[in-house]
This record gives sequence, C-alpha cells and structure tokens, in this order.
Amino acid sequence: MGIYKDLIEKKKSISVIGLGYVGLPLALEFAKKYKVIGFDINQARVDMMKNAIDPSNELDSSAFDEADIEFTANAEDLKKANFHIIGVPTDIDSHKVPNLTPLKLASKSVGAALKKGDYVVYESTVYPGCTEEDCVPILEEASGLKMGDDFKIGYSPERINPGDKERTLTKILKIVSGCDEESAKEIESVYSSIIEAGIYVAPTIKVAEAAKVIENTQRDINISLMNELSMIFDRMGIDTKEVLKAAGTKWNFLNFFPGLVGGHCIGVDPYYLVHKSKTLGYDPQVILSGRRINDGMPAFIAKRLIQMLIQRNKSPQDSKVLVMGVTFKEDVTDIRNSKVVDVIRELMDYSINVHVVDPHASPNEVAHEYKLTMTENIGDDYDAVIVAVAHEEYRNLGHDYFKSISTKDPILMDLKGIYEPSQNGLLYWRL
Repeated sequence: MGIYKDLIEKKKSISVIGLGYVGLPLALEFAKKYKVIGFDINQARVDMMKNAIDPSNELDSSAFDEADIEFTANAEDLKKANFHIIGVPTDIDSHKVPNLTPLKLASKSVGAALKKGDYVVYESTVYPGCTEEDCVPILEEASGLKMGDDFKIGYSPERINPGDKERTLTKILKIVSGCDEESAKEIESVYSSIIEAGIYVAPTIKVAEAAKVIENTQRDINISLMNELSMIFDRMGIDTKEVLKAAGTKWNFLNFFPGLVGGHCIGVDPYYLVHKSKTLGYDPQVILSGRRINDGMPAFIAKRLIQMLIQRNKSPQDSKVLVMGVTFKEDVTDIRNSKVVDVIRELMDYSINVHVVDPHASPNEVAHEYKLTMTENIGDDYDAVIVAVAHEEYRNLGHDYFKSISTKDPILMDLKGIYEPSQNGLLYWRL
C-alpha cells in the first residue's frame, strides 16, 4: 500500500515546514484534501495564521476556510505527520555564498520526527546534489534511519510568483522527482491531486534541482543584457524602451526589459549554481558577468541622477529626492533583497536627502531590515522623484502630479518605464 492512499484516506498526514510565500499556499491547498500540519519557527506568524491571517498578505482569510490544518511552532508536532514537505528560504550570505542554515535546521527537525515509511520532499531552491548530499545525511543522523530502506525522499521545486493573481499555485505546472521509481510515482500522485496545470516527472532529483536553479539564472542573464543595452543606449541618447518596441516586432525576439533585479529568487539563485560549479573546478563566466551587471545597476542609476541634478544646476548635497516604492516587485509587501534599497544607499552616499514611500511595504519591516525610516507624508519640494516600483497606485499618476510635488526644474526617473516622456518642463529619464 502506497503512502498516497493512506494520505487521501486521512490515515496519515502531511506536514509543511516553512509557512512563507511558498509553504502557506501549499499547506492550505493540501488541507482541502488531506490532514495537514503547518510548521513555522516564528510563533508570531503561527498565531496570525491560527486567526486566518496570512503574514505575507498574499492570501485572503477565505483561503483558510474549511482547511484541515493544525498550525504549530512546536517541532514535536511533526511526529504526527508522515509526508513532510520542506519549503524554507534559501539565501546567500554577504560573500554571495549559499546559506543553507535554515534548510539544515529544518532537515534536523524533520529527521527527529521521521518514522519508517515516511517521505520527505524538498521545495527550497538549491544547487544540484544538495538534497542527496547535504540534506539526506542530516535526516539519517537525526532519525537513525536509512534513506531508501526506511524512508523516501523527493524534490519538487517551488514556482510561486508573489503578487501574481493569475498564475497561482494550482495553475503552475509542477516538477516532481523521487529517489526511486516508487517514490516518484507516490509524490506525483500527491501533488497531482491539487495541481490543475499538470505534473512533470523529472528522471532524477538532481535534474529537478538543476531545472529550478537555471530557470531564474536564465532570466537573470536575459535581464542583464537589457541592462547593459540600456547603459549603452543612454550614452547614445537613444530611448531603450523604443528600441525594444521596435526589435520586438520580430517573431523570435525575447521580451525582456531592463530594471533592478532583486527579491529572494532571481538575484540569489544563480549564486547557488556558481557555488556548486566552483567546487567542481569550473569558474562560470556568463552567469557571473550577468550578476555583476545587475548588481551594478543601483550605482549606475544613482550616478545618472547626480548628472541630471548637476545638469539642472542643483547641488546634490542640497537636493531632496523622493523614492516611490521599496518592495522588490510591484503590488507585493516583500522587501527581501530589494535593490531599491541599494539605490537609496547610493544616493545617501552622495549626501542627498532621500525620502521613501511605499503603499505596500511595512515601515516596521523596512526599519528593522534596512535601518531606513519611511516618510509618512509626501512633501512638495523634491528636486527629483524616482518611481522605482510599478505599484498599481503609481501607474496612473500624470506628469502634473510629479511637478506638483517638486521644486523648479523637476526631474522624474522612471525605473519601470510606466510613463511616457513629456515636454512640459519635467526632465524625464527611464532605463
């Protein structure tokens, strides 16, 4: 008898470890069909979820309705589950080296709860080989069991897109893999019961890990090309957006745009592949080149603004700049690895007085994470305005609005290209 049958009959239960952007939607979706234990180490977040509140502000309270789920911050409760899904964050440290601490700690907690016949499936983004080479030994040591003989493992990379109300969890095709044919089939059965878009079974765990890490690496490289082109065209006095519109008329031209590359995926995942590659004696060239360009964009933007201020006879150290948007992408509350913060710090290094506003970001989180104080009320004496994030609240603002909050000879930097150039005295610039 397979574990899927016991799960669907609620003789056994699923645990989801890590209830952030990835784990909570997954746990609630499974809880429509199975008994679920939702585990997170943050008791405050757990208390919010017990009251049908998503700490990430992605899900409505209705998503918790009729969910057969027990939220807990007590690792002992994991012993009641048999099919464990680990979706904790995988970040990098200040040296761009993978930080596997949350993953290893989660593996240790799950290992201590493992029983014969249990399954462990990882969803966190890692480099190829991490699940089997780094995580399995921890599971075995903590449990005293042997992978393959006593318990099974699998890997199913998350593809959650924060803020996307169309491509939600069930509507995104899911990759799954297992340590053997039996585990792959059981894991496929469990996930296919909630994923409407279908399942792709990868032949090995390493293939599934590699597929995930190159998804964001490919996007990172494509955006880095657009960023490099925008710097070249800026020197030529050519509007990059107009160039891309013209080039986009060719049927096979790829639709990418310049911009800040932050967040907890695209700006992080390539370094996992780089790390693994270097341990094998190969120094990646294209991947790191793309990373350097994208990481260098905040400095380029700040320098460009300094040039524009001087062009308008404004002294940088006497200038006041408003930055609109600090989250890593539009219409989300997530501020993790926001490159807008790097722009702000670059401007501050020039002694510019910077005000920051964002309708979605938590002032407390911004203060805690970045030591920045957000402005409560927008003034009317800014020398320049930078629209850094294309929040819905900003998309319909007109040039007259920006002039109304600015001093004489105002400057508008549109990092997302959501407005059009104007001849009404506003110095407009976009990537």
